[in-house]
Amino acid sequence: MAYAGPVFDSAAAQVDEAQLHATIERLVAFGTRHTLSDTQSDTRGIGAARRWVQTRFEAISKDCGGCLQVVTPSQTFTGARIPQPTEVVDVVAIQRGTSDPNRVVVITGHLDSRVSDIMNSTSDAPGANDDASGVAAAMEASRVLSKYTFPATIVYAALSGEEQGLYGGKVLADYAKAQGWQVEANLNNDIVGNTRGDSGVHDNTTVRVFSEGTKAVETPQQANRRRYNGGEVDSPSRNLARYMATLAERHLTNLKVEMVYRTDRYGRGGDQVEFLNAGFPAVRVTEAHENYTRQHQDLRVENGIAYGDTIDGVDFPYLAQVTRLNVVTLAALATAPAPPRGVAIEGAVTPHTTVKWQPVPGAAGYRVWWRGTTDPQWRHHRDVPAGATQLLLKNVVIDDWFFGVSALSAEGAESPVVFPGDAGAF
Repeated sequence: MAYAGPVFDSAAAQVDEAQLHATIERLVAFGTRHTLSDTQSDTRGIGAARRWVQTRFEAISKDCGGCLQVVTPSQTFTGARIPQPTEVVDVVAIQRGTSDPNRVVVITGHLDSRVSDIMNSTSDAPGANDDASGVAAAMEASRVLSKYTFPATIVYAALSGEEQGLYGGKVLADYAKAQGWQVEANLNNDIVGNTRGDSGVHDNTTVRVFSEGTKAVETPQQANRRRYNGGEVDSPSRNLARYMATLAERHLTNLKVEMVYRTDRYGRGGDQVEFLNAGFPAVRVTEAHENYTRQHQDLRVENGIAYGDTIDGVDFPYLAQVTRLNVVTLAALATAPAPPRGVAIEGAVTPHTTVKWQPVPGAAGYRVWWRGTTDPQWRHHRDVPAGATQLLLKNVVIDDWFFGVSALSAEGAESPVVFPGDAGAF
């Protein structure tokens, strides 16, 4: 389903475990990164941590000749977990696209950490896996991908305020809307470095990608059409998850994407939710088996069990693999043309199906896909040249299949598949 060009493989090969380790080690050294912690100290608290991330992004930008614009959007919030007005600051590095800069793909991780009491802003909260691992993945992606140029824009972000109520995700989603960005994807990496679950299972070859089924911004009228014609499992976020699963198969060794048909883990949430609420496609990337003794815990030992989110709980070869998945996905999305708009199907009471779409600027061709209605992945396709805006699929009955269209570049880079109608539109 996706481009197999050498740039993806060469970029993935440059992901460095040592860089990931150094980033997490530095973030843990700030003691706590709680959203309500000290912002003035140069050595402890959320303020020192975000200033260090900004400095690191600026150094990466210097290495690529100033290819990254570093910004720090912020908003002031109060809420159930923020009793006093508090400024929530994100640290964001923007790598502008060369020919389609308003089309944007985003990778995020959250900088803030916590212990057992969500309001405890003073105790040590290392947050090595939750979520220095996600921040490290985003920063390493910026170091690797800043060496290349892409048609679309890539944004790398360390968010704050997640544990207090997903505030950092809202800050960046609001910033994206204010900038007029056409956000094609948010890859939210949250808890991506552990391979040993509470049950004792050890799995270093699987990563979960959570995706919403129906759009958070779906209107009642759109819901009525979707209930009748299908689309419950074909939101743009879900087709983004399929895209990632295919990329893992083609470009990575010993890493499988386990697609989970939920917005997030049961009863829990992450910053991708605020992107979805803004109408942007988004997924959550998370390790396969979580260890709850290391999440949201005071540092202590009880009955021989060490509690707390310390760096010894991070499996760095695994984190490097997850980072490679992100690198390949960002590169693929930013290289390919935009997903087609206006995808529609016709063929009621005939044995044939016609698939239609609007032309995509810069596309060298299109790929029309179809699959069985209970099949999790796209299976069959037919390519058509640039200039075409429809395809007749003879003896493919519209009632029995789901359909979609992707756009292709001259080099073969492919966009995610777009399902017909509002349910699947990016």
